[in-house]
Amino acid sequence: MLSFYDQSRRFGRREFLRVGALTGGALGLGGLSLPELVRAGATGLGSVVKDRAVVLLHMQGGPSQFETFDPKPDAPSGIRNVTGEIDTRLPGVQFGSGYPKLADIADRLTIVRSFVPGDASHDIKPVVSTATGKASLGAIYGRVAGPINARGLPRSTHLTPNALSTTKEKVGDKFGRFSDPGTLGAQYAPFVPGSGGPLQEAMRSWLPRTRLDDRRTLLTSLDGIRRSIDASGSLSGMDRFQEQAFEVILNGAADAFDLKAEDPRMVARYDTAPLLKPDQIDPKWKNFNEYCNHSASLGKLMLMARRLVERGVGFVTISTGFVWDNHADVNNCGVEEGARYCGIPFDHAVSTFLTDLAERGLSDKVLLVCVGEIGRTPRINARGGRDHWGNLGPLLMAGGGLPRGRVIGTSTRDGGDAADNVVTQRNLVGTILHTVFDVGRLRLIPGMSSDLLRVAEAEPIGGVA
Repeated sequence: MLSFYDQSRRFGRREFLRVGALTGGALGLGGLSLPELVRAGATGLGSVVKDRAVVLLHMQGGPSQFETFDPKPDAPSGIRNVTGEIDTRLPGVQFGSGYPKLADIADRLTIVRSFVPGDASHDIKPVVSTATGKASLGAIYGRVAGPINARGLPRSTHLTPNALSTTKEKVGDKFGRFSDPGTLGAQYAPFVPGSGGPLQEAMRSWLPRTRLDDRRTLLTSLDGIRRSIDASGSLSGMDRFQEQAFEVILNGAADAFDLKAEDPRMVARYDTAPLLKPDQIDPKWKNFNEYCNHSASLGKLMLMARRLVERGVGFVTISTGFVWDNHADVNNCGVEEGARYCGIPFDHAVSTFLTDLAERGLSDKVLLVCVGEIGRTPRINARGGRDHWGNLGPLLMAGGGLPRGRVIGTSTRDGGDAADNVVTQRNLVGTILHTVFDVGRLRLIPGMSSDLLRVAEAEPIGGVA
């Protein structure tokens, strides 16, 4: 049993009551107190949940398949990649020239060139859609695995630039709620840290203002509890679920979400902010702040994701913010500028993440999925952008036991449709859930809904088994 405290120590009654004021309802999600959430997390069947994790990076706005991983160099001008091509480590496979670092590790990647998003609407369908039963994939994971892991951390979390103090403006849920639990129950919704970094600050959203009305009060209370525990004192009878609830507040969660606890050299290694500074972004675009957020935050969000999966968090969803809608209107830049504003941070952050996982021996334990909600039109518009397209979009995967160095499917000559091996949203969902679950054993979990089972039993992508 994992205990936050040494087995020889016990809590004093006064300290127990003080912490009880925090954990006994004040930290409730969906009507459950934190100890109850921990208790719920212990009910999952270990044989169902595999020792793997998923990091799902949603490229919000919809990236172009041409300027990323299917450049179509032989297509006519006006269709082919506008930034040129670059050879990868896979013979005969090229990426857009804006992705040199990913090209250099292409032998670790699975690229799908026949992924069909399904429609051309801005939404969050790789995360929440009819293919997911209208619940976020993170909530599905939490429903099966339990909402709290053995270290006292949320099993599922959703990271946006708001999780850091680098943002110029809040990233919202304009196109859909990434943490939507659907009909599964609010207690299974992914945890969403707010701005400021550490989970302790993000916990403000869990606390009623009448109990703890600001961050200073919360941190003072937590520090007081820690000092009291360190001094001594004990109360026998505290169960392991309550002890794990303490760990959420006082140890594991705060550390996992706090990049100040990371080696500064590693933070610098991931950091994308120096690669694209605000003065290198044209302020004429209304999406200027989004581009700045993306560059300032993506590398650190990927580092936070690594810290979380390393500590047993099973599902991490990351939103880049709405930066990939590169059809050159008053809000958004065109695809050539987008290859810089969106691509430079993405290329660095994702390649650094995958290299870091490999160095830590975690590549087969963690599946990374990078995908947008739509793709882009074959023909470039008169303004230098590509418009919304639902027939084809880019999809990159790596790790999690998938074959390495593989290109799945091909697209038509104009890059607008799948030519073979059509991959749908349901296939992507099936691949993700088969990675983290023994789907054949899900029916053994008491009370598992038929809707969730139908979602999990979707056919995985062909060629990745």
